[in-house]
Parts: sequence; structure tokens; C-alpha cells
Amino acid sequence: MTGTKYASWCLPLLLYGFLHLAAVAGLADDGQFLYNGFAGANLTLYGMARITPDGLLKLTDGTVQQKGHAFYPVPVRLRRVSSSSPPNGTEKAVRSFSSSFVFGILTADTQDLGGHGIVLVIAPKANLSAGLPSSYMGLFNSTGSVGSASNHLFAVELDTIQNIDFGDINNNHVGININNLASHDDDKAGYYDDKSGQFRDLTLISGDAMQVWVDYDGDTTQINVTLAPLGMRKPMRPLLSARHDLSPVIIGESYIGFSSSTGTLSTQHYVLGWSFGVDMPAPAIDMAKLPKLPKRRSGSQSKTMLREDWEVEFGPHRIPYKDLYQATERFKNKNLLGVGGFGRVYKGVLPKSHLEVAVKKVSHESRQGMKEFVAEVASIGRLRHRNIVQLHGYCRLKDELLLVYDYMPNGSLDKYLYGHDNKPILSWARRFLIIKGIASGLFYLHEEWEQVVVHRDIKASNVLLDSEMNARLGDFGLAKLYNHGTELQTTIIAGTLGYLAPEITRTGKASPLTDVFSFGAFLLEVTTGRKPVEQGTEGGINMLVDLIFEHFGRDTLMAVVDPRLGGEYNADEANLVLKLGLLCSHPLPDLRPTMRQVMQYLDGQSPLPELMPSHTSFSMLSTAQSQGLDSYVISKPLSSMGSIGQLTSFSSGR
Repeated sequence: MTGTKYASWCLPLLLYGFLHLAAVAGLADDGQFLYNGFAGANLTLYGMARITPDGLLKLTDGTVQQKGHAFYPVPVRLRRVSSSSPPNGTEKAVRSFSSSFVFGILTADTQDLGGHGIVLVIAPKANLSAGLPSSYMGLFNSTGSVGSASNHLFAVELDTIQNIDFGDINNNHVGININNLASHDDDKAGYYDDKSGQFRDLTLISGDAMQVWVDYDGDTTQINVTLAPLGMRKPMRPLLSARHDLSPVIIGESYIGFSSSTGTLSTQHYVLGWSFGVDMPAPAIDMAKLPKLPKRRSGSQSKTMLREDWEVEFGPHRIPYKDLYQATERFKNKNLLGVGGFGRVYKGVLPKSHLEVAVKKVSHESRQGMKEFVAEVASIGRLRHRNIVQLHGYCRLKDELLLVYDYMPNGSLDKYLYGHDNKPILSWARRFLIIKGIASGLFYLHEEWEQVVVHRDIKASNVLLDSEMNARLGDFGLAKLYNHGTELQTTIIAGTLGYLAPEITRTGKASPLTDVFSFGAFLLEVTTGRKPVEQGTEGGINMLVDLIFEHFGRDTLMAVVDPRLGGEYNADEANLVLKLGLLCSHPLPDLRPTMRQVMQYLDGQSPLPELMPSHTSFSMLSTAQSQGLDSYVISKPLSSMGSIGQLTSFSSGR
């Protein structure tokens, strides 16, 4: 805001100064307030939010998958009323307002990531109970209208997780958000030194208290956001400065408060002091009267425990073995969720956080078991995407190797496709959402993360469904990582028959395009409800892709759609998915699309390339053989594939 503007506020500010004498100031007629600590404060609290005996506003207490909301108890009128308006008043613009608050975010001292941060929010209602405690920072949910103008929501986020879905720049940033979690303006956390003009980094999850100022000038529509360490005078240059007219956003009486969520990481979010002013600067917070921020918590692990180089590098925190032993009731068979190629998976409830988890005990009889364990930690330890299973932690006790990740209550997708355990038939609408979700996750792995991640085992049994039936890609035990722009390395052949790209046996190189081939088989599997490889009537095997090519050539593609849908499906979408599955399954890797292109096709942003019917005149299977796929593997019946799996790391659908 301009100096003239602030100068015009001096007299009202002097009059208002009497209100600063109290530790907690009540609401003035024009909506200003000041909290030097929150002891005795009358705030509207939801979720995990509490006021501690020593006056801290505690939004979350470290429990994972939780959220907390705290709002000023009465609405604040931020709309101007024109002097020339009719008697009932016609609101026409947003008044100037200013807010300042002191906050602190605490994690365990062994944890280098925080939950989903703190948001200062102005909203038309104080009850945001529908918000999810994870990716949506407690503001929205996966079925809500994120980004819709009807939200009428203005927020400033202190974000400690990089969410690719919303274009986050890193996992330590400040953003201006309007009706959305994709920030209009953002920058890494820090401040500009008044003397040198240099930028100084700040770490939001450092455990140190910091102060934020948010100023909106109703005349110029200028928004300034400033961040500084506790006790420092407000820097002259704001961290963020942008112009956004909030008149279409703030349309009536508004509630101002805070939202916070933890997601899968144990984090505590605190607010120590808070002030707000309309048509004048926010009252100054008295630092001497603020409650003390608790010290950063000690990690649960012993400092003397053995930590290998890869454990230090990839960071997911260790969980004590005794906690996992207790969580799974001593790994009882009644808690067994399934048996994979390299170990057993148990359901458990962590004793302290009460979080439901899946605990994977990796087989460790061989060096391969250790490699699988390291690969999974390395791959998903720092991945953050809503369509990828989140690693919660790990445990290594001598030769015992365990991975702990979010429990997916609806199990794996294959159970629904093939009617196991009396699972209901998935609707086409749900299948299409699952397809788009896994495509989004793969695009993140291939192009959006800091390294290229090749999953190498994409199939229905590795797609898990959360409580809302959203798809998440799991089981990264075969995954390979390499830097963007580097040459692919030859590796041991790995994957599952029917999903394995034909060039793998010829070159031994896994790439994003070999994942695309597997994704193509997955598309065909989800649409038809049939496995990519099936036992033939005469002892051989039948390839699903060949069958679909035959129907494509006869213009009868819809005949292969899962008959259990009873004809209830979107024909255009099913036609698109089947043709895209064929395109992704092309035996020549250079003719397959990238996952970026796949996303464009599925979203209708680009037309699918025309597939020529003449292409069906040759068998996909014979072409695969000509590209180097071992004819022994192709021709042998499924019942005899065990030895091949042992020799080449194939699997037949664990």
C-alpha cells in the first residue's frame, strides 16, 4: 500500500491504540482485532484445532491424516457500501484490509518434510469440514469444485509439500490463492534484507516462529505478502506483490481464519499471535506477550541405530519395529492382506497415531530382496502425487526389511475386474477415472519429478483403491530411477508376462516407453475385464492385444467391452481407450505415445492418431517375436512359466 494511504490512517490508528493494551482484544465495530496469544480467546474451532493452556492456537497435534480449522467467531464486512446507494445499500468493492500472524511448524528432528502447511483464508463460511486432511490443505475435497469462482475464497498458503497437481514450485513456498489451490503467485519462503537487498531463505518447518503480513489495498487492488523471522521488523520489500481485484471473490460478509492439514506426515501447526484490520494496518503484535513455541520433537529412532547411505539420501523416517509388531498383532495371519513376489503385506494400526497402514515384509533370503527394498524406498520415499501410494516410513532390523505405506481400504483393482472376494462390478465411469488417475501418476513419474522413474510393473494388481475408490499406483519394487537426459542403462529383465514390452529382451533397457506398453495392456485389461495373457484351449496362450486388433480390423471394437457392464458405458470413451491401448501396445517403441500425449488424448485436448485397419493384417504376437521376445516364453503354457519367472524376473500376476 502507498505511503500516503498509510499516513491517512495515523489518526484512527492512535485512537485504536487503546485496544492494543489487552492481550486479547475483542471485536471492534469495524472488524479489527488483536490476539497476543490466545488464552481465553473465543475462536470457532473445528477438527483437531485447540487452544492450549499456555495460549497457543494448535491447529494440528501431529496425528497424520488430520485437519484443523480456526476462525474468528463473527463475520467481518469487507465490502464497501456506496454513499449514493439506495437505502438498503449496494455493495460494490472490497475495502482495504491487513492481517498479521505469528506461526510455527514442528516436525520430528529426523523428518525433512512437513504436512500440508498453514493457510490464512477468507471464506463465505467458517465451516470447512468437507475439506480433506491431505492434498487439499483442509480447504477442498476431491469431489469439490477446486478452482470454481463459486468458492469465493481468498487465501495465503504456507505450503510445505510440493503438489504437482497444483503446480507447486517446491515444498517450502508461500502462495496467493484465489478459489483454488493452484497459486496465482508464489515464491520460495524467505525475505529481502532491508540493508543489502539480498534474499534470505527461510525453512517453514524449521521449528522456528515466523511472522507473516498480508495487506490488500482496495483502491489499487495490490496484494502484498511479507515473511520474516520472529522479532524482525517488517521488511520493506514484500516477498509477493501482485494485483488481483477481490471484488468478484469477496461478495458479502466473510469469515477469516486458518486451515491446516497433515496428510501422511506427522506435523504440528501452531499460531502464536494474530491481528486484523479493515481500512488500516493490522495492529502490531506484542512479541513479548506471545506464548513460547514448543521445542522440535525428538525422532522415535535411536541415534545409534545403523543408517546406510541410501537411508540418509532418501529420507523417509524409520518406524520402530516394536510399533509395527504391535500394529499388526505380531503379524498374525488374520491381518494378512496378500502375498507378493517379494514378501507378505499385513494390515496394521500404528499404536501412537492410530493410522491404518499396510506393512510389507520384504523377503530377505537373497540379495534380490534387499535390492527390491532399497528400490522401493528410493523410488517412492519422496514422491508426492495423489495417484501414487504414499510411503509412510520403513523399518530395518538386522535382516528384517519392512515398508510402511498408506492402507488402501478397497484393495487392488484386479479384485474388482475379476470378481474376487465378491467385489462389486466397477462402473464404466469409475473405470475411466481410474485410467485417467494412473495416467496422471505415470506422467508425474516420467516427466514431472526431479528424476525419471520407470515403474516396470504396471498392472491391475498393482493399482490400489483408497477409501473414495481413487486409484493409486503402488509396488515400486522393480522401479528404476535415472536423471533426466541421461542414457538408459541395461538391466535385468523384469516385469509381468503380457505387460512386458517386446524390446526388453532385445535391449535389456527399461524406459518410459516400456511403461507406456504396460499401460496399454492395462487399458485393454480395464476395458475388457480380461487379462492380457490367457490360457489357450490347446495348451498355448492367447494375447488380448491380438484379439482386440482383430475386432478393430472388423470394426467391432465394442464387442470386447466387459460384458459385465451390461451395456452401461460411454461408447465414445470406451472406443478411445481401446484404440489408445492398441497405440500404447505397438511393438515398435518409437510409435508409442508419451504419457504426456496419453494425458492429452484422455482429456480430449488432442485427437487420437488414426489407426489404419491394414495394421491388423499382421499379428502383434509375431511382430513381438521378430523384435526379440523369447519364443519359448511366448509359446509355453502359463502353468510352466514358473521357471522362466525365476530365471528372468518375470511374474505371472502376483
